[in-house]
Amino acid sequence: MAWFLGIGITGVVLLVLSLVFDGLLDGLFHGALEGALEGWLSLPVVAGFLSMTGFGGVIALEGLGIAPAPAAAIGAAAGVGTAWLTYRFGRMLLRDQTDATPTGNDLIGTSGHVVTAIPASGYGEVLVRLGGQTVKFAARATAPLPRGTEVWVEAVPSPTSLVVRPVER
Repeated sequence: MAWFLGIGITGVVLLVLSLVFDGLLDGLFHGALEGALEGWLSLPVVAGFLSMTGFGGVIALEGLGIAPAPAAAIGAAAGVGTAWLTYRFGRMLLRDQTDATPTGNDLIGTSGHVVTAIPASGYGEVLVRLGGQTVKFAARATAPLPRGTEVWVEAVPSPTSLVVRPVER
């Protein structure tokens, strides 16, 4: 039983180390491993295999009263199943896609409101929605616009400023 517990605990320790020092081995060898720890030889997959092999062996040995050799086979089969599930879960996480990051060009054609009056020859401030968030930008217009005016974004000359025009209704 001590051997099985030792294997299981080694797997848990390896899993914790793989979570804490993720990618450290790749950095230590300066790319010499070049993806060797990806997929089936990744640390989480190996840790899952070792943990389930050890703890599955203990369960089979003590819980079911099976001899050590068949208990090791049962533990190894459970370890292979856990390794496969860990591999598949890791692949699923790697394929996860997110939305594109909003850019300044996404603002063109959106509406907003003037929060600091825009003078004829300078900048004021407007609030617009970008990626579901309300964001304040410096803004200029061809004509002065008072506070509270609804505006359309015509151009984005820099990441922090906009060119706007009043909405005509």
